[in-house]
Amino acid sequence: MSRGGLRFWSAVLAFAVFLVDVLTPLEGAVAVLYVVAILLAAKTHRRNDIVAAAAGCSVLTITAYLLSHDLEAIASPALRALVSLAAIGITTLLALQNHAATKRLAAQARLLNLSHDMIFVRDRRGVITFWNRAAEHAYGWSADEAVGQHADALLRTAYPDRREVIEAGLLDIGRWEGRLEQRTKAGGALTVDARWALQHDHLGKPVGVLETHTDVTDRVAAHNALVLSEQRYRRMFDASRVGVVEEDWSAVRTALNSLETGGATLRDYLARNPEFVRHARRLAGITDVNPALQKMAGASGSAAFVGNVDRLLGENDRSFLGALVAFAEGERFHEGETDLVSLDGRKVPVLFTITFPAEPDGDRNVLAFVIDITERKQAQDALLAAQAELAHAARVATLGELSASIAHEVNQPLAAIVTSGEAGLRWLRRDVPDLKEVATTIGHVVAQGRRASEIVTRIRTFLKKASPQQDLLQIDEIIEEATLLIARELAKDDVALIVKTEHGLPPVRGDRIQLQQVLVNLLINAGQAMSGRPGSRTVTLRAGTVDGENLAITVEDSGPGIQPDDLPRLFDPFFTTKGGGMGMGLAICRTTVEAHGGRLSVESSPGSGATFHLTLPFSQEHALP
Repeated sequence: MSRGGLRFWSAVLAFAVFLVDVLTPLEGAVAVLYVVAILLAAKTHRRNDIVAAAAGCSVLTITAYLLSHDLEAIASPALRALVSLAAIGITTLLALQNHAATKRLAAQARLLNLSHDMIFVRDRRGVITFWNRAAEHAYGWSADEAVGQHADALLRTAYPDRREVIEAGLLDIGRWEGRLEQRTKAGGALTVDARWALQHDHLGKPVGVLETHTDVTDRVAAHNALVLSEQRYRRMFDASRVGVVEEDWSAVRTALNSLETGGATLRDYLARNPEFVRHARRLAGITDVNPALQKMAGASGSAAFVGNVDRLLGENDRSFLGALVAFAEGERFHEGETDLVSLDGRKVPVLFTITFPAEPDGDRNVLAFVIDITERKQAQDALLAAQAELAHAARVATLGELSASIAHEVNQPLAAIVTSGEAGLRWLRRDVPDLKEVATTIGHVVAQGRRASEIVTRIRTFLKKASPQQDLLQIDEIIEEATLLIARELAKDDVALIVKTEHGLPPVRGDRIQLQQVLVNLLINAGQAMSGRPGSRTVTLRAGTVDGENLAITVEDSGPGIQPDDLPRLFDPFFTTKGGGMGMGLAICRTTVEAHGGRLSVESSPGSGATFHLTLPFSQEHALP
């Protein structure tokens, strides 16, 4: 019933009692029935309603007495009126006390409803007597639906131990804590941390249990996922064939933060202070090493690896400097190559990648992945050796094409020697030998002999199979030697060679013979491209600088050019547009140029000739200002 209804029926009942008291001849204490009206008013849970009902009933009691009796004779009617007033007062006092107690309990219940934890109270039989708002939201049952239900049956609770054992412990110490599995109204599973407190009455007898539950479903799921992730990581860490080392770089971070470089860049400072790099490497503490890396290093365990890390990396290892700079500059990865000296003395070339996590504690979880590239290095060495053999074969094949030019070059000094020798004999056969002229002709003979010797030496050097050399070379000398080698070949095809070089070009670092071969191949290809074409045939070789840091050489011909479909494959091995060609010349040229740190490319328009562009870096010792 609503509060308005309770107030109405309380007033009706009080007025009815008044009418009975006034209009009937009943001598009993009819006015005592006013307490019923007061109790009805008390159900509104409003203090003002109780006080108003009590005051009204008191007024009606006194009015009924005055209307029915006079004040002259104080006898039993007056006594009955006093009893009624006392009953009204006592009932009012009790109702107000009950109201205050109920209000306190309601306030406490509201506090329980404010809790984020699920709280409910059950009696000793397990029947729910209180159900807070958080429990409504978490489990899905309203308080009206839950109160009166058996808790275990409603929530389908799964206990970590037998229910009897848990209950016995609760009765013994009055409290119990544990983790439970429960079900919601929708059937979802909840994992909760439960805390039970046993309630006692004034005689100390257990009367109920207050259960407080904290939903830890997400936390448990996250923990389980973390455990699975850790197990998965550990399996990958131990089973991987790639070497992995886990390190703590927090001390390295502290050392870098306290470093004063004096205005220099960090890389320059570290390059000038290798002792700090060695110190920082020792600060990078190793926390774990997987079996693959232990095997690679020839270590019997992680302790053996950690104890010999300086020996494994070597005192002159420079790879840590780049990693230190990358770490200080906030990069997430650093890659490099170095040699690992195993404990049995083997030198193991390795490729490594260091990852620097971005998390706040990432400095403590730096991972380095190490791959043994011994087989790759061996394959590269074998490839370079095969390439050297092929290049030598190409030079020998080129010799056949240059034989006429060689004969022409050697024939010139030989003819000059014969001419000078004959002239000298004539000066000696005179009646008076002209010794001055004889000395001059002998000087010519010696000079031409030396020239022939230089030609033969240059040819032998070109054909010599030797390891590549890294020497300082003047490019104009390389160009001059190459043009002398192919001059006769170009003259045979009536090809005019134009050479234009800038004055004072800085030297480059490389192998003289290999660079000669590149220019010889490019010039011969240019000349052969114009063979048999009518009109003028011109090959132009230019040498200059580009960007102030690189040497640029172009070889341009006036031939028919290269077909667009052939351009993408022009530098592929065994691709050729010449009948009987090997298809290796340009492939060797590009590989040679790239091995020198340069680049070789071509551009062509059909009918407009082809232009090869060759760039090489100048030697750093003689870089342009």
